[in-house]
Amino acid sequence: MQELLEYTIFDIKATDIIISIGILFIAYFFKLQLTKIILKNIRLVTAKTKTNLDDKLLGIIEPPLKFSVLILGFYFAEQWISIEGFQPIATSIEKTLIVFTIFWTLYRAINEFSYIFTNFSSKFGKNLDEDISNFIIKFLKVIILIIGAMTILDGWGINVGAFVASLGLIGMAFALAAKDTAANLFGSLVIFSDKPFKKGDWILTPDVEGTIESIGIRSTRVRTFAQALVSIPNAVIANSAITNWSLMGKRRIKMRLGLTYSTNAIQMENILNDLRQMLKKHPDVHQDTIMIYFDKFEDSSLSLFCYFFTTTTVWAEYLQVKENINLKMMKIIEDNGASFAFPSQSIYVESMPKNEMI
Repeated sequence: MQELLEYTIFDIKATDIIISIGILFIAYFFKLQLTKIILKNIRLVTAKTKTNLDDKLLGIIEPPLKFSVLILGFYFAEQWISIEGFQPIATSIEKTLIVFTIFWTLYRAINEFSYIFTNFSSKFGKNLDEDISNFIIKFLKVIILIIGAMTILDGWGINVGAFVASLGLIGMAFALAAKDTAANLFGSLVIFSDKPFKKGDWILTPDVEGTIESIGIRSTRVRTFAQALVSIPNAVIANSAITNWSLMGKRRIKMRLGLTYSTNAIQMENILNDLRQMLKKHPDVHQDTIMIYFDKFEDSSLSLFCYFFTTTTVWAEYLQVKENINLKMMKIIEDNGASFAFPSQSIYVESMPKNEMI
């Protein structure tokens, strides 16, 4: 038995190997006990608190904490054996495991606290919050993976600076190739922050007029009144003048009524009063601005200036209100014995003296 214990493998005593393996088993056993006793009791305590922040933090650190126990066991086992020449490699492995644990924890934290990004993106509307939150979460995960990988490579003595420089050149080439995509991405951020329109709005741009059907990360889709679907890159629409007709609080009606010159002053006064009273009593006319004035003598008509607003801004409802008002105006003019004028010219011929015979 003594000879077996004194036996060496690569100049390492069998006793030291057995002790090192025992240390690893102890670390594994402590990991199991950590799960069954310590973490279980901590979980019971956090479940009783009013906030769920401690539950999320425990959920983040639990797997990395268990893995850290195994790293600690590996460290003590390696220190016990203390193989000459293996020490630098073992140290690099330990650093790699520690860095991996740290960035693993950060990666898990993004998943657990993803609701923060969801709450932030919900400000841009239900149609956009999922796209924005997913973009932010994926972007942060990629950043963590890149930084973690660079830290590990640096721990193994690899020249990360040259690697970063090469990535910079590759990134520059990629940026030049994908500049339109990047421009659309920044354009979408402008749209999300300024909110010049939302889904269902009726907009007018120098390129298209129609209703917003969807707003994406790359482009905005507009359904024209001819029912064609137009996709506009966000970089273009973000730099365009946008008229949002849906944000009108009221819709304007501006017109002129031309009456014949046979209309006398009393008829004109009655017509003006009746038109004003009709508009003031109309439920679909905005009462802030009502202007009905006889202001011009046209070439072939007495011109009445009409300027007022409807309470609705919906196109179909607006046309119905306008039609109803036009019919009421026609009736008022008919009831007052007047009539509409139309473009015409009157020619007056004076009598000529008869030619006398010479």
